[in-house]
Amino acid sequence: MHHEVTDTDTAVVMGSGDVPVLATPRLIAWLEAATVRAAAPFTRAGQTTVGTEIRVRHLRASRVGARVRVSAEPPSVDGRRLTFPVRAVDDSGHLVATGEIDRAVVDRERFLSGVSAREEATEGADGTRP
Repeated sequence: MHHEVTDTDTAVVMGSGDVPVLATPRLIAWLEAATVRAAAPFTRAGQTTVGTEIRVRHLRASRVGARVRVSAEPPSVDGRRLTFPVRAVDDSGHLVATGEIDRAVVDRERFLSGVSAREEATEGADGTRP
């Protein structure tokens, strides 16, 4: 998938730095979105994947207006864990980032009910959180 770096994608706007180039958090979000798409064939009805670990090296700055192609290769599978090799390449063919992103296959309803149960357990009697 290709993305064009805009002003809203910069480190300055995202608060991750003070230069107007592609922010690492935005790049990671693009890479993670690629893994979500690539994980679809590994889930059944009622399942989804959730991110569990990110190991990414941001190697090269990308200016506003640059096009960056992100991709996730087929994963290695270890039970419910999927490990995707990921990379980003700019419009000049230079490697922008490389790494791995892990996702876990989960039952969507069970996952969401677990999150709700933990949130309810931490709320006070008046509905506020400590």
